[in-house]
Amino acid sequence: MERIFTLTELDEVARVFWESFPDKKIYAFQGKMGAGKTSLIRALCAAKKVREPVGSPTFSIINEYSYPGGGTIFHMDLYRLKDEEEALRAGIEDCLYSGEICLVEWPDRAPGIFPDTTLVISLESLDENTRKLQAPSVLQKNSG
Repeated sequence: MERIFTLTELDEVARVFWESFPDKKIYAFQGKMGAGKTSLIRALCAAKKVREPVGSPTFSIINEYSYPGGGTIFHMDLYRLKDEEEALRAGIEDCLYSGEICLVEWPDRAPGIFPDTTLVISLESLDENTRKLQAPSVLQKNSG
């Protein structure tokens, strides 16, 4: 899936996204700061009818949401983590192997803990209102 979209099209992009990857459970979102990772994840949760407020888990590391049908979505933000060991201590691996939907921002902080079945999504900001989504993409290693 490759799509260029404006922020006003996020709901449609989320709907198409779930239709395109119905059987995946682990989604790793890559992109620079401000690329729209959290905004897309908010739209993906809304498309799944999550009722709780969806916010960035930058400080909590893991947010957990429920959606109709008894499912759970783990929204994780690894930005503040230094390495895979810290990700393991934070409980990231437990979520990744739980069988529930996992939406992970900044996966490059701990690429070695992700299962082979992870779908990597690349987001790029083309301008203030336009984004480019590419999936599947390749998980990039942390350069810093």
